[in-house]
Amino acid sequence: MEAIDSDNGKNTMTGEISQINISPGGIPKRALLSGNLTPRGLDGDSWRNPKYHGGPKQALLLIGQEVVDELNALGYRLFAGALGENLTTVGLDYRQMQAGQQYRLGSLCEIELTKLREPCRTLDIYNEESLQKIQKLLKLEGRGGWYARVLKAGPLFPGDKITLLAQVV
Repeated sequence: MEAIDSDNGKNTMTGEISQINISPGGIPKRALLSGNLTPRGLDGDSWRNPKYHGGPKQALLLIGQEVVDELNALGYRLFAGALGENLTTVGLDYRQMQAGQQYRLGSLCEIELTKLREPCRTLDIYNEESLQKIQKLLKLEGRGGWYARVLKAGPLFPGDKITLLAQVV
């Protein structure tokens, strides 16, 4: 793992939290004005099927607003939180993300990417006929989002910066 030198801009990858989302289980997730990140994920968030979702290595799911916008342009009626993400982000290049990368969220929180999210049948609620098409689109270039484990907990707010701290080499 290579530490990133943010002073000279080498290998920097930054974005921003545009929305924080939770649900008591399942999708869609609803927006919060702020969130408290714990080792288990966001306070108040849960999963309908913990056998496949959640746990320490999948405590948080990040998806780009750009993906939601792209799917909307293709005719899907989606919104931030609709795909089950805890953090809707802007500005991150999901094609450059990989397991093991560590990011700072805001001023205190830190996470480590663990694996790509594999879209599942939960998305049937949006349009079962086009489920396979949505799944195929989301699997391309990291569009399905990334699961992460929490390294340092703390408060989160929309507008908080997301900064790459450590790169996998």
